[in-house]
Amino acid sequence: MKLMRYGAKGNEKPAIVDAGGKVRDLSSVLQDFTAESLSPGALAKLAAIDTGKLPVVDNPGRIAPPYAGIGKFICVGLNYADHAAESNLPVPPEPVLFMKATSAVIGCNDPVVLPQDSLKTDWEVELGVVIGTKARYVSEENALEYVAGYCVINDISEREYQIERAGQWDKGKGCDTFGPIGPWLVTRDEVPDPQNLDMWLDVNGKRFQNGSTRTMVYKVAHLVSYISRFMTLYPGDVISTGTPPGVGMGQKPAPVYLKAGDVMRLGVAGLGEQQQTVHAWNPELIDN
Repeated sequence: MKLMRYGAKGNEKPAIVDAGGKVRDLSSVLQDFTAESLSPGALAKLAAIDTGKLPVVDNPGRIAPPYAGIGKFICVGLNYADHAAESNLPVPPEPVLFMKATSAVIGCNDPVVLPQDSLKTDWEVELGVVIGTKARYVSEENALEYVAGYCVINDISEREYQIERAGQWDKGKGCDTFGPIGPWLVTRDEVPDPQNLDMWLDVNGKRFQNGSTRTMVYKVAHLVSYISRFMTLYPGDVISTGTPPGVGMGQKPAPVYLKAGDVMRLGVAGLGEQQQTVHAWNPELIDN
């Protein structure tokens, strides 16, 4: 299933994308997609619905994050060897973990707003893994059973804040609007191999990232198992699994960073596409 939400902030409605690509409203079935909607039992009930009887949404307008109440937003750094190389950093001996603030979460096509005094804001197309079942000290062999589904994430990063201003990476990763998620949550049954997904990202029509989850250093099952040793994973937690090469920071002969007016387009095979326009600091674009 491809599950999504649409509508203005604060008035989102749940929907499902049918086999023909039509958006079908689910408001008659449930009020909203939340973490509770991601359990195996809840997803089985949704899968049993005859989508042909649901109303078609011809113009969904704004596409919201695919579910409400995202819990932890956990990210994995330097998880592609070639991206580590372009960052002039070694491949880490264990997964590098950091957090994005949940206040960074926006819909897949919502405006991206540069922080005040931003100098080095960058892009990162990533595979997102959404937890559907409470996971604590799970084995790698069983780890994917705890996954509800997958999604596209743009792990937008302010590199000066992240690297040059001391402390943890979080300050460059958690800025408002720096976590576009969606357009859909694609359930696990539709992604038989999360390690065989092509991914790409364009800025102003130029292809910068063109990679595949095949080249991850630490695979999805390993990440879920590994992270569950350090914190309990709950339904609605999302893991952003790292980015392939081609980020702005790694461009030669000089880095390329985002500026107001730039347009990012990105996608992961089978999981949909995103498009964001970059704006100068404007709190109204964040709050409305």
